[in-house]
Amino acid sequence: MTDLEQSRLKVVRDHMALEITHEWDAVIDTFQHPRYELYGNGTIFDGEEAVRKYFAMSRTPFPDQANEVIAIGAAGEHVVLVEFWLTGTHLGPLTIGERVIEPTGKAFRVRMAASFEFAPGTDRIVCERAYFSDAMIARELGL
Repeated sequence: MTDLEQSRLKVVRDHMALEITHEWDAVIDTFQHPRYELYGNGTIFDGEEAVRKYFAMSRTPFPDQANEVIAIGAAGEHVVLVEFWLTGTHLGPLTIGERVIEPTGKAFRVRMAASFEFAPGTDRIVCERAYFSDAMIARELGL
């Protein structure tokens, strides 16, 4: 494994750990260009302002949202792949479209995957693509 691949793996681990502790400035610093693409619901958050809104939107209903890495590895020239458990408890209002769902207090634990794309020759992220099922989370929450 090259030094750059090792550095990228560390950046992804740090990035994911910082998301758990809500250290948003530090999460932003792991990016060359902040961007999340959520393939569970087809939403894209592009740029720092949009990504910070995503942080607020996703952590309001699930302030204890966390991730537990199952597997991580370099894949291809500019990508790190991660498989992980996403966990959280519905403790705040959840907005889905025009509907607001009041907290249920129920927890979820779903298996997910994400790819982290890096700018060529750097250890700065240009896009995190998360692959998951909204339906699985909703089912676990009894929605």
